[in-house]
Amino acid sequence: MNSLAKICTRMVSRWLPDPLVIAIALTGLALVSAVLVGGVSPIDAVDYWGTGFWDLLSFTMQMTVILLAGYMLAKAPPVDKCLDWLVSRVSRPRAAIILITLVGGIGSWLNWGFGLVAGSVVAKKAAARIENLHYPLAIAAGFSGFSVYGIGLSGSVPLLLATPGHFLEAETGLIPISNTIFNPFVLGMSAVAIFGLPIFNALMHSAKDAEVHSYSPPVTERVDELESLGTPAKNTKTFGEKMNDSPVWGIAIGALGIVSSMVYFIRGGTLNLDAVNFIFIMLGLLFFARPSRYLKALNEAIGSVAGIIVQYPFYAGIMAILVGSGLIVTFSNLFVGVSTAETLPLWSFISGGLTNILVPSGGGQFVVQGPVMIAAAQELGADFAATAVAVQIGDQWTNMIQPFWIIPALAISGLKLRDVMGYMVLIAAFLGLVFGVGVLAWGIAAA
Repeated sequence: MNSLAKICTRMVSRWLPDPLVIAIALTGLALVSAVLVGGVSPIDAVDYWGTGFWDLLSFTMQMTVILLAGYMLAKAPPVDKCLDWLVSRVSRPRAAIILITLVGGIGSWLNWGFGLVAGSVVAKKAAARIENLHYPLAIAAGFSGFSVYGIGLSGSVPLLLATPGHFLEAETGLIPISNTIFNPFVLGMSAVAIFGLPIFNALMHSAKDAEVHSYSPPVTERVDELESLGTPAKNTKTFGEKMNDSPVWGIAIGALGIVSSMVYFIRGGTLNLDAVNFIFIMLGLLFFARPSRYLKALNEAIGSVAGIIVQYPFYAGIMAILVGSGLIVTFSNLFVGVSTAETLPLWSFISGGLTNILVPSGGGQFVVQGPVMIAAAQELGADFAATAVAVQIGDQWTNMIQPFWIIPALAISGLKLRDVMGYMVLIAAFLGLVFGVGVLAWGIAAA
């Protein structure tokens, strides 16, 4: 396995450009496809792109906030100390890879914003402490846990289907999360991914020290950095500085936010992106307590989302091209045409994964693909939940090789995409088998 990983890494290191270049190249591919396959004029294709560039601005802000909030929670002193304790329990490189993958996977299942960041944070902590731990593989392992985000507690499609008034309610009705996230087949796929990936990733670690790319953090990047704020001595603080350093503010507003969330859920509120963001922000404020510490960590976190802020509009433009030209519907119909009631979820999974290469939307592509797949499910008698969630599973599967979502991990680690992508290709192959078999079994059992 390690030999295969080295081959993939060498190939990727030579040929793979940066994520922004890939986004621009995919824009060109979408434009050409719209003209040659979709039959639209070049001017119309360009117009779709330009007018759709900001269509997902609200969603982009939600994604940005959830990543920032997840980063802040992962770096909050109580959580940070817990992660330090976990890292201190292992001393061997392969054991560290197992731990890193578990943290990323379990964290992403609980909340994808937290897991996406926590996996990278633990990887960096472990690489700073454990001798001969291969740093690129550690970061790849931390990110690989993100592969279960769509079938976890914050998965966008399962939560959408359970939300009253969703755009497909007339066709599917409300589908509770007991039929999606907590369906036995879905739980089985989550379990295999969360507990199988650590072993798979550990096998890719080289036993030869000469092949290991270790990480030695500079003094300014020590894991206990937040404990040294560089504030003036107590007797030199101004009134404003004393206010900034008082734990009263963070504890008060954080506790108020938690109470507000409890009231929201007691009164029938549903778990959605806004609710998750609110909870994470309030927990971060509560755990940091001192506003000065919270703002210091926030300044550090900004770099982890810079790529998303710039690149997400490009993918919004690509989606606008695919929607305006009808390419997504045409593409989805190709798979529907060869489907039966038993195999429709499998083909939904494959089409969702391939579409995600062009539009890494965190499940947002379901707005376009969903109606096509649900209409096919009605005609074929396939299970609505399996068909719909399979699109989300395809999305999370190819996120392993779509460079968009790994940007925060690269920002935290300081690595380049080419450093980790060779490992991600093999991880995607493993997950393709796990998810493909799981979705097919679900479709057969539910038909």
